[in-house]
Amino acid sequence: MNGDQIELRSAQNRATILLKGAEVASWSVSGLETIWKPDPSIWDRSSPILFPVVGWCRDAHIRVRDHAYPMGVHGFAAHQHFRVVEQSNHAVKLLLRDSPETRKYYPFAFELVVSHEIFGSSLCSTLTIRNTGQEVLPFACGLHPGFRWPLGGADREGHAIEFSAREEPVVPVIAPGGLFSEATRPVTMKDRRLDMADDLFAQEALCFLNSRSRSVEYIAPHGVRLRADFVNLPHLALWSKPGAPFICIEAWTSHGDPVGFDGDIFHKPSMIHLESQAESRHSGTFTLKR
Repeated sequence: MNGDQIELRSAQNRATILLKGAEVASWSVSGLETIWKPDPSIWDRSSPILFPVVGWCRDAHIRVRDHAYPMGVHGFAAHQHFRVVEQSNHAVKLLLRDSPETRKYYPFAFELVVSHEIFGSSLCSTLTIRNTGQEVLPFACGLHPGFRWPLGGADREGHAIEFSAREEPVVPVIAPGGLFSEATRPVTMKDRRLDMADDLFAQEALCFLNSRSRSVEYIAPHGVRLRADFVNLPHLALWSKPGAPFICIEAWTSHGDPVGFDGDIFHKPSMIHLESQAESRHSGTFTLKR
């Protein structure tokens, strides 16, 4: 461990994990770096962990038993300092527990364990949520890795996302404030392939809710492929900004508030309701192929 970050090494596989947010700051295989380096003028994160909500909440707050609590986009885990509970050369396990600070935003007892492990040409990130309280825990979580576009030094043109199953070529329209509307918009796909272009992201993220695919491949024109396999993360999303040199391949258990929603967090769509002393596990494995 080096101050506020941890270096993982396994053969030609390297990763840097930040204690703040348990975030993957870099991941390279045989010297090929995959993770976007933050630029505050474009996007100041690289691979945030999403918890205890995903997406935007209406008016930037949640309601719990008629009390309002401030809640930023994707929750607060990405801004918290995690504690190392296990570490080896190739893996680390990081812990965030509820505290007086987190209870300002989310009045529940919990443990969030984030594990990162590298092996072969893969990186596996696992989120384990434990309900350490006596009441049901409503939560959402997700992975939000930002990968370089272009990947491996190629031109930006010619990159594509290939889904493991055919998806409906429509996505929800994201309304002002990041809320999900009932309207949809078409996405041009060729069978299971989505050719990447800046105009895809001119109207916000592409969100494939209850996706049929459990994996996708990010394909560069010169043959490099980055495969993402997800477990217990049913919603897939792709996000970038027009002209930005990154593509986020996201996987979520939930999504942003619908337009007009102002209910209790227990009624927020797609939330997981975890019983007392139970746990829930969610993971993504990323594999670079050359």
